[in-house]
Amino acid sequence: MTKIYPDSKVELESWMAKYYDTILNFASLGLYPFFIRKVVARLNINPDDKILDLGAGTGRNALLMEKYISQEGKIIGLDIGTEMIEQFQKKTSQFDNLKIRDQRIDQPLEYRNEFDKVFISFVLHGFPNEIRQQVISNAYQALKPGGSFAILDYNEFNLNDMSLFTRIPFKIIECSYAFDFIERNWKDILRKYGFRDFQENLFFFNYVRLLETQK
Repeated sequence: MTKIYPDSKVELESWMAKYYDTILNFASLGLYPFFIRKVVARLNINPDDKILDLGAGTGRNALLMEKYISQEGKIIGLDIGTEMIEQFQKKTSQFDNLKIRDQRIDQPLEYRNEFDKVFISFVLHGFPNEIRQQVISNAYQALKPGGSFAILDYNEFNLNDMSLFTRIPFKIIECSYAFDFIERNWKDILRKYGFRDFQENLFFFNYVRLLETQK
C-alpha cells in the first residue's frame, strides 16, 4: 500500500497489519482486550443500531459491538489495508450483518443520514489536521439526526507534563500528527460541525479518552 501521509502510522505496513492485534496487545501490556470491552459497553448500542466503523481494522472492535445488536442491526466497517480487510472478513464471516468495504475515510463518503452511531478508534490522531476535518464531516453527514459519534483516541494533554515512563514510549510509538492532536480542543472543533451534548470517559491515567457527541 502506498502511503499518502508518509509520517502517519494509521496507514500500516503489510507486516504490521498482519500482526496488528498481537502488536497492540503487547504494546498495552496485555490490557487492550479488557479495555476495549469496557469502551464498547459504554457505547449504549441498541439491538437495531446501524453502526459505521471508520478505520475498522481487523474486525476485533466490530465483533465486540456485534454482541449488542440483533439481526435488525448492522455494522459497516471501512478500511483500505488488504491485510486488515482479509482479517476482518475472516473473523466476521459467520455474521451476515457485519461487512467491510475497501474505502478511504479521509475522502468524501456517500453516506447521508444512514447510521445511528459512527465509531472511530485510534485513527483520527494519525491524520494531518486538515484531513481530520474531512473525517469529522463524513461522520456528521453519515449520522441520522440524534445519532452519536464516538471517538476513542488520545485525550488532550501537555506532552511535557507526562512522566518519562509514559513520555518516552509515546514519542517512540507515535507519529508527529499525534503531537498536534493532543494539543487541540476537540469539543470546540466538533461543535463547529454541529455536534453537541458531549460525554467522556477517561482511561490509562487520563491519557486516553472515549469522547461521545450527538448530531
